Amino acid sequence: MDERIIATDEQSADDWQYSLRPRRLSEYIGQDKVKQNLSIFVKAAMSRREALDHVLLYGPPGLGKTTLAAIVANELGVNFRQTSGPAIERSGDLAAILTNLQERDVLFIDEIHRLSRQVEEILYSAMEDFSLDIIIGKGPSARSIRLDIAPFTLIGATTKAGALSAPLRDRFGVISRLEYYSVDALTEIITRAAEILRIPIEANGAQEIARRSRGTPRIANRLLKRVRDFAQVEGSDIITDEIADRALLALEVDRAGLDHTDRRMLDAMIKKFRGGPVGLDTIAASISETRETIEDIYEPYLLQLGFIMRTPRGRVVTESGYLHMGVAYPKSDNKPITFDFEDV
Repeated sequence: MDERIIATDEQSADDWQYSLRPRRLSEYIGQDKVKQNLSIFVKAAMSRREALDHVLLYGPPGLGKTTLAAIVANELGVNFRQTSGPAIERSGDLAAILTNLQERDVLFIDEIHRLSRQVEEILYSAMEDFSLDIIIGKGPSARSIRLDIAPFTLIGATTKAGALSAPLRDRFGVISRLEYYSVDALTEIITRAAEILRIPIEANGAQEIARRSRGTPRIANRLLKRVRDFAQVEGSDIITDEIADRALLALEVDRAGLDHTDRRMLDAMIKKFRGGPVGLDTIAASISETRETIEDIYEPYLLQLGFIMRTPRGRVVTESGYLHMGVAYPKSDNKPITFDFEDV
């Protein structure tokens, strides 16, 4: 699948966004409840000169879980070690990381739900007792030794909290969910990013970009960079709401933040299946996408906007979805009962 400008996952061209990441909680915009609680926990741990309790951050991609983890390490004044679940293939890989940690360091594991079962079991004793159980030798001569490690803070990030095993989830003392950002918060983020990048922008221009950023800072920063190009070539170097609107429409990002693939899905459901209900496999076949791509990437935002809904018989386009696509909503007596009998 081609990289979409409004995709929430990190892309190869997003490296430049690292320079925009805040370094302190006072600079972090949005997620006020999470930020307030973490601030208290950090201050309490520092006053006791102890390692902060292990922290689990979960929520959709692009909301700042990695940034928040790095900020916690900065606030604690300790080292920050970053890795990911898929990168830790063997128990020895995890042991090497843990034994190199200094007291109260922060270990950040992204996509922690993708840790293998063997690695996860090693992590249990490390989180709870700050020790590692290592098997030396093989066969009858094998023996187990316990190796003490420095007290540390594990910060795990996941987009699928339900995929975590209960024993691992229960070992986190702080569990916080990151929510989608409001337009006002995104406007503030875009204004801050424009100042760092030295991009002249009007308040209305920042708000126009924020409205189409799908509640995600990563997308907002990506759109800002592309709109800047239009402002430099077609405008007067200043991003206004008019320039932002023209640039985003040229990039096929409409006023609700939908791109051509989102609209293609809605269009197929309306024109080919009269709005549904229609099965997921049928939608996938009609727009030449996989079932997983639709379920994990396209569908969540359309559900969030209320443009489609799930029913026991399939997906249905709502009245709001029809209105956004500029199509008259059919009367209930003209709506079909069903179109297929697939597992939805």
